[in-house]
Amino acid sequence: MERLKQSLLDAPIVRKEKDGEVYEYFVHPITDGVPPLEPAVMREVVVGIVRRADVENIDKIVAPEAMGVHIGTAVSLAVDVPLVVVRKRSYGFEDEVSLSQETGYSEGDMFLNSIGEGDRVLLVDDVLSTGGTLSAVHEALETVGAEVVDTVVVIEKGEKPALGFDVKSLVRADVRDGEVVVGDDV
Repeated sequence: MERLKQSLLDAPIVRKEKDGEVYEYFVHPITDGVPPLEPAVMREVVVGIVRRADVENIDKIVAPEAMGVHIGTAVSLAVDVPLVVVRKRSYGFEDEVSLSQETGYSEGDMFLNSIGEGDRVLLVDDVLSTGGTLSAVHEALETVGAEVVDTVVVIEKGEKPALGFDVKSLVRADVRDGEVVVGDDV
């Protein structure tokens, strides 16, 4: 994960304000879509996910919109397993499941389609921070009777929240004292 780690160390930091509090946030192509994502970093991410996840025993890959889509697509192409995107808008399909997600950055409804009872899925996303998105998607998958074989995120930020299910990550990263810190010391 050397390229991924270095890209995080090189990531620009911006200051954000929420509810009157200022915090620092790294901007990275995996989590934000900017700056440009180098193909070598994405290849490393895909290899990391394939090595950590049980891809031999899955029927579908599930990725939440928006920043899970590029990761899910790349993994889908690598392992030749169909991708299902959890969308931020409804299509009104008969089997559609609505879920509410709340993160440290946003909240809203998302919609799961094309997953049914007995489907064995790999859930992938860009980042684990509060766990709001992953928890909502995981619950929706269980509601329809799918088996979540593995859950993998690229970046784990801050302290890992208690979720009630296992999440594997490729790297831990956060901002401390104006610098990105990567590794077990996060």
